[in-house]
Amino acid sequence: MPIRNFSIIAHIDHGKSTLADRLLQATKAVADRDSREQLLDAMDLERERGITIKASAVTVYHECDGERYQLNFIDTPGHVDFAYEVSRALTACEGALLVVDSTQGVEAQTVANAYLAVENNLELIPVVNKIDLPAADPERVAMEIESVLGLPAEDCIYCSAKTGQGVVELLDAICRKLPPPRDPVTEKTRALIFDSHYDDYRGVIVYFRLFDGSLKIGDKIRMMGTGRTFTISEMGRYTPTPTRVDSLGPAEVGYLIASIKTLEDVRVGDTITLEKDQADQPLPGYKEPQQMVFCDFYPATVTGDSGKRGDYEDLRDAIERLHINDASFTYEPQHSDALGFGFRCGFLGLLHMDIVQERLEREGGLEIVQTAPTVSYQIEMSDDSMVEIHNPSDLPDLSKIKAIHEPIVKVEVICPNENIGDLMKLCDARRGVYKGQRYVSETRQILDYELPLAEIIYDFYDKLKSMTRGYGTMDYEVIGYRPDRLSKVSILINGQPVEALSLICHRDYAEQRSRIILKKLKEQIDRHQFEIPLQAAIGGKIIARESIKAVRKNVTAKCYGGDITRKRKLLEKQKEGKKRMKSVGNVNIPQEAFMAVLDQGE
Repeated sequence: MPIRNFSIIAHIDHGKSTLADRLLQATKAVADRDSREQLLDAMDLERERGITIKASAVTVYHECDGERYQLNFIDTPGHVDFAYEVSRALTACEGALLVVDSTQGVEAQTVANAYLAVENNLELIPVVNKIDLPAADPERVAMEIESVLGLPAEDCIYCSAKTGQGVVELLDAICRKLPPPRDPVTEKTRALIFDSHYDDYRGVIVYFRLFDGSLKIGDKIRMMGTGRTFTISEMGRYTPTPTRVDSLGPAEVGYLIASIKTLEDVRVGDTITLEKDQADQPLPGYKEPQQMVFCDFYPATVTGDSGKRGDYEDLRDAIERLHINDASFTYEPQHSDALGFGFRCGFLGLLHMDIVQERLEREGGLEIVQTAPTVSYQIEMSDDSMVEIHNPSDLPDLSKIKAIHEPIVKVEVICPNENIGDLMKLCDARRGVYKGQRYVSETRQILDYELPLAEIIYDFYDKLKSMTRGYGTMDYEVIGYRPDRLSKVSILINGQPVEALSLICHRDYAEQRSRIILKKLKEQIDRHQFEIPLQAAIGGKIIARESIKAVRKNVTAKCYGGDITRKRKLLEKQKEGKKRMKSVGNVNIPQEAFMAVLDQGE
């Protein structure tokens, strides 16, 4: 039976998951009564937010030109933070459907995902979706695809994933146009792991694509990267319900269960081979994902010493469990004087961080305090050695530092012509370097900029969306590190530095940023029985200050008449008490205060 392996890629919200639902219905893989929207998005979070977070693989069958084809397809995420999931899925395929919304046209992630597919030598079929909408203009979008991506407009397939129009023609095109899998190059078994997840009852479930040889139940397999061996107890493919099979041959996609206890034994991108007849060379795997955004997670509820330890243990268990399913974030233990024990975690981007936090709180039943996200910096020392830090508090002694290098990203913004001036102003205010602009259609252009990652990490995307009334889109990739006039700003509360609030920023903007942060902190931190000074300092020099006034009790209220010294005595007594309280009193810092560090206040 001929096999076709392909992926569905698109910009966020262009209809990948809906198209996947229609493909399942058109191939009779799902009965109409079992069908529901976003069928492949199993996570509650995916269904609520209407986005795909994890790639999922399904096998269906379709008849074309009198022959029955086996189609293995992988639905992938569209958001820029999950480009890593997309690149993994593409390695297991020979072709891809590039879905473009006929009302929106080519967007930033469309371009980025198309380039990813071309780098992996995949055959692309352009699909113009949502042609049933009143605002659809499929011919214009087809011409846009040709001018921006160089795929002929006449090759585009017009369909509507909502109504099912054009889906059968699309299935035929997949069978006719996409290349068959390459022939096996060796007799020995080689399978590529492209995903895995942990099941409480069956251990780790491994998703793989066979390139050479075959696998069957009872085989003793070896992971070439980790060197661990296991015996296969169950195999199958998703159709989209799990269907058990006894064996899988070359070019097939499936899952296996082999009593694997922990995810450390399975690395995504590793090659599976047979223990008794091992392959000589592993398959080329994946580039390790590059974590770009870092922040600390601490348990929020601290009740006595025993409670504190329990919450920390719960957080650690939850993070370890989540890391099993999502290998693209990293974590290491961290301690802060203000917040106790927690973890420093690294993420691919802000949405990724947001989703990890939400999954920890839901799946682990935890309350988490999260510090402001930061990026990684490379520190050039006086002896010319390089040190990488992920946290401003790890910055070495200033006397030993020659320069601080920050990550620079190449940003592609696709926007309507009338917003170009506003966007250029925004990029210049964020220390951007203009690189050029390209033409997409009569109404839209692509702007190319180089910006520091620290400047776009928090609210750049929101600003872009509001400036362009939702029509602007962006894609970014890290291109390297560059030195600049950066310094560490420490925030002191009640004379004590709070490391979780410290930040690295440009010298020219340090004072302005510090004033905004202190004003925000003043709003967030409650008044105490004593006055709290808030200060920002670079090295030993204070550059900004605010004070939170004390809550005062009128102790002289009961004094009426008599000598003034009676009142003075009571006021002096109150003053002494406040002084003593200030030396032993603790300042409670709420979660909102940590996020206040980020607000640029433009």
